[in-house]
Amino acid sequence: MKERLLLGVDLGTTATKAALYHPDGVLVSESRAEVPLQHPEPGCVEQDLDDFYDSAAQAVRECLSAAAIPPSEVAGVAFDSQMAGLGAIDEAFRPATRFDSWLDMRCQPYIEELNRTHVERITALTGCPPTCNHGPKMLWWMHERPEESRRIAKFVMPTCYVAGRLTGLSAEEAYIDYTFLHFTAAADARAGVWSLELCESLGLDRTRLPRIVEPWTVIGEVQVEPARAFGLCPGTPVAAGCGDTAAGALGAGVVRPGMLLDTAGTASVLACCTDRFAADLETRALVVMRSVIPGIWNPLAYIGGGGLALRWFREQFSGGDYDAMFEEVDRAPAGCDGLIFSPHLGGRICPAAPAMRGAWLGFSWGHSRSHFIRAIAEGVAYEYAYYLRILQSLWPEQQLLEARVIGGGAQSPTWNQIKADVLNVPFRRVLRAESATWGSALIAGRACGLIPDLAEAALTGSPVEESCYRPDPSLRGTYDRATSRYLEWQRALEVGFEQYA
Repeated sequence: MKERLLLGVDLGTTATKAALYHPDGVLVSESRAEVPLQHPEPGCVEQDLDDFYDSAAQAVRECLSAAAIPPSEVAGVAFDSQMAGLGAIDEAFRPATRFDSWLDMRCQPYIEELNRTHVERITALTGCPPTCNHGPKMLWWMHERPEESRRIAKFVMPTCYVAGRLTGLSAEEAYIDYTFLHFTAAADARAGVWSLELCESLGLDRTRLPRIVEPWTVIGEVQVEPARAFGLCPGTPVAAGCGDTAAGALGAGVVRPGMLLDTAGTASVLACCTDRFAADLETRALVVMRSVIPGIWNPLAYIGGGGLALRWFREQFSGGDYDAMFEEVDRAPAGCDGLIFSPHLGGRICPAAPAMRGAWLGFSWGHSRSHFIRAIAEGVAYEYAYYLRILQSLWPEQQLLEARVIGGGAQSPTWNQIKADVLNVPFRRVLRAESATWGSALIAGRACGLIPDLAEAALTGSPVEESCYRPDPSLRGTYDRATSRYLEWQRALEVGFEQYA
């Protein structure tokens, strides 16, 4: 009897990763292919939709070759992709525009306009205030590139473009799955439908928006010509897939209310699981994303360069490797003797304060380099603590169970312990290098009938460290005071940077 394996493909910003798994989560093989970023002019960051397709074909071919299995053993395929960028296709399901990356800020005037005129309704209905995502980007293309805009049949995500070409979809069959809806500025996320109210208010053409589907919807089967490019069997089922953050949460087993996910990467993302929708109308810091799991929501917020701040410090002042840096962290006391670091070197994302920049505050003759490095690690944790204060005001009934941590920063016991102490939540490291590809593979398994219960499969197939980083009760007072001091400085910095921008 032949094996039945699941293929998950993560369409990232600079690389596409493909991985083949057994239904119980055991990794068979994996591969990656680079994806170019293009900078045609200052402030402009674009990509080609065909580069996502070509890199996916390369990564899948190499992954299957490494596994040395017949393609007929692949039971199903699903893709996940970066979430806030925007692509578009014409009537022939070919790119109508370049892919407008989430890193591209040309739409800033439209973000500001929507925040002046429609912020309450957009936040209330989508769960996300206007930011650098689909709504402002659609308006930018409509008003700033009208000739190109006239060619657009549907706005699409990379998941739809790659899966659509693989399965031969028509433009009318283009889709978006519900994990992306918070980023659209045009959806009623709770109902899972496009909002006629928002579309009319923003002047968006509803006919250019794709159909909304569940992540495990089988959108088609691999066609003959694409099968050759990917090394797959014609007729292999392809699922709709989801956004990369949603796939990462699923693949890390963060599927029960009260669980947290810390993505400790270039950006630092903190997400939670809750069982009801609530929009953050007061601070507009939390983005409320639908989980892949029905009935579960993932309120989240992120720092544009949490891990990037450490890399910057290492390159400019430290040298050596991260292990050596974190050895220095242990030489400074909790709370850094009053030294505070603001991690928003490229502007604050959640809530939006684009004029903000990084800062060290309160240093004196007695502070050493160890203090400065520890202050970076603590600054990320204090920002996370701010997110949790908002979370607990919106979901006061929610008991926090544990945080699971993924990404490069997860390898640091010192940083995991600092976060556990500041947040007063146990931290566990996920013992899987790539959570997103496993999340997509789980969705493929649900689509082809090999995985009937996604939540259960995610919990059992996502191994974590048996031991965990438990909060030190003796540091509770120190870190509560430090967090409050950090938040007071954030308010002052926002005013100051805005005033002198």
